[in-house]
Amino acid sequence: MLHSVRKRGRNAVSRAVPFTSTPDLTFFHPPSVYDFRERSEVFGPISDVIPSSPVFEMYPIGLTSIADYLEGNGYDARIVNLANQMLMDEDYDPEAEIKHSSANYFGIDLHWLPHCHGAIEIARLLKEHHPDTPVIFGGLSSSYFHDELIQYDCVDYVVRGDSTEEPILQLIETLEQGEKPHDVPNVTWVDDGDVVVNPLECVPTDLDYVSLPSYEYVIRSVVKYGSIKKTLPYRNWLDDPVTLLLLSRGCARNCSFCGGSRSSYQKVANRSSPALRSPEQLLRDVEEITAFSKGPIFVIHDLRMGGPDYAHEFLDLLEEADVENEFIFELFGPADEELFERFDRATADYSLQLSIESHDEDVRKRVGKFATSNEELERTLSQALDHGCNKIDLFFMVGLPEQTYDDAVGDVAYSRHLLETFDDDRIAPFTAPLAPFLDPGSPGYENPEEYGYRPFCDTIEEHRERLLSPSWKHMLSYETEWMSRDDIVDATYEAAFGMNELKHEFDVIDQNTYQEVKTRLERSQEVIDAVDDVLEGPEDERQERLEQLQEELGGTGEYSICGNDELTWNNDGFRDVLSLGKLGMQILFGSKRNSESETMRVSRSGERR
Repeated sequence: MLHSVRKRGRNAVSRAVPFTSTPDLTFFHPPSVYDFRERSEVFGPISDVIPSSPVFEMYPIGLTSIADYLEGNGYDARIVNLANQMLMDEDYDPEAEIKHSSANYFGIDLHWLPHCHGAIEIARLLKEHHPDTPVIFGGLSSSYFHDELIQYDCVDYVVRGDSTEEPILQLIETLEQGEKPHDVPNVTWVDDGDVVVNPLECVPTDLDYVSLPSYEYVIRSVVKYGSIKKTLPYRNWLDDPVTLLLLSRGCARNCSFCGGSRSSYQKVANRSSPALRSPEQLLRDVEEITAFSKGPIFVIHDLRMGGPDYAHEFLDLLEEADVENEFIFELFGPADEELFERFDRATADYSLQLSIESHDEDVRKRVGKFATSNEELERTLSQALDHGCNKIDLFFMVGLPEQTYDDAVGDVAYSRHLLETFDDDRIAPFTAPLAPFLDPGSPGYENPEEYGYRPFCDTIEEHRERLLSPSWKHMLSYETEWMSRDDIVDATYEAAFGMNELKHEFDVIDQNTYQEVKTRLERSQEVIDAVDDVLEGPEDERQERLEQLQEELGGTGEYSICGNDELTWNNDGFRDVLSLGKLGMQILFGSKRNSESETMRVSRSGERR
């Protein structure tokens, strides 16, 4: 049900207040491990198929929607990407940043679990330097571990769920009035020593009430606070800007290893079905993006999740808009020829990302994605190539239910079959491990015996300790009935070497990329073996030997198993500086968006009002 818009907050036009130096709320995005620059970890291939590094410097796009929502209701908000600044500048001092920050509230995202060490350490530093300022946690991992997180002295509030714009706003409004948040939905907090878990009631049924992601907020923030470095989404974004188009929160699929699965959202976010963004709003998102970027637009989720009418309506609108940017679409299952014809007509260029996970049909059925025959999968690839697809990235995974060592390395042979069959260098296969953690909330995590997983971690503190292990092998939080931890690591490297050789043979990658990946793989294996030798040696010598190894390694222990430019698309970057400056001023001073008329809030039940 659509309710009338309610204009609330201290100042409904705060979007138009330029050059604010002191925000009401500052969000800090932590690195995976706080002191990663001083430690001897070998991170390995734990982030190979996402834009960020193993430091996980890419912050969740939901931070921009929360910040934009707060500013639309009178509260200034700022995002500080600590992880990215630590990665880009070896002299950057995150503690000094924290010490000199001034805000009424601090927020920390713990969305992806590999941030759990850095998130807690940042919270401790905030409490050390600002003991009276509330620290608020949010994100899916925060929601899952809310009852454990709230036990930390440095955590004051955990806001649960996948759509926390309104609960965070209500929390701030309540605290500003000097009241306790008894009536604020989705919040876990402590009242006179007792943990209080408020009902998780704010679960919006659609996503049109919020700007998601809000690139207007990012541009406005740069002008408002005078720094682009602090707000950058990830390390290489200025050089290779990829923007995101989010179709939904929640998922219709229930993949065994995924913390974003249907059953996980039900458990963690009280969401029984996906909340979709309307096709009309998606087009407005595209228009917002193309105002500043000529780069590729990544569509998160399979368009068909909203049904055939939903997909067709959006593609019709996109075709009419005549957008020049390339689009990258995800598919969670086989598609017919009509869909690729529509992709081709609606876009100037498009590519696909298909996480088929395994060449083995039985493994795929157990996983829950592309649970179809290889024949049907190959028909999908053929039709995409016949209808203008620029590139198809195929992702395989190591560490799946019912997957043996031979199954994992067999993905290379199947990839050879595909490259020989299609004789087309537009197909690019990749392999990566399920690492470092089995996702909390996923079917495999919740029912490990049913899916053949043997978990090593249960609590958030156990996961934090695992992140401090000296190599990604020892970070792994699980093994399976079919593969030990050693098997998972060995299969990953054997498959990675094989994929690298294969792609070089079929001219999918050039000689420089091939040699770069080969060298990194060899070095990574050597270091993994060296770490094992240290850990098998005398206990009193381990720390000294690990420190010596760190001196030899240098850097952050990153050893990717694919090339730096393999997961990129044609990218014309940003529009000219003059256009960007003009756009920034329009957004900042309100001519781009009427901030008062578009201030929209949702009720406790998630209905718009």
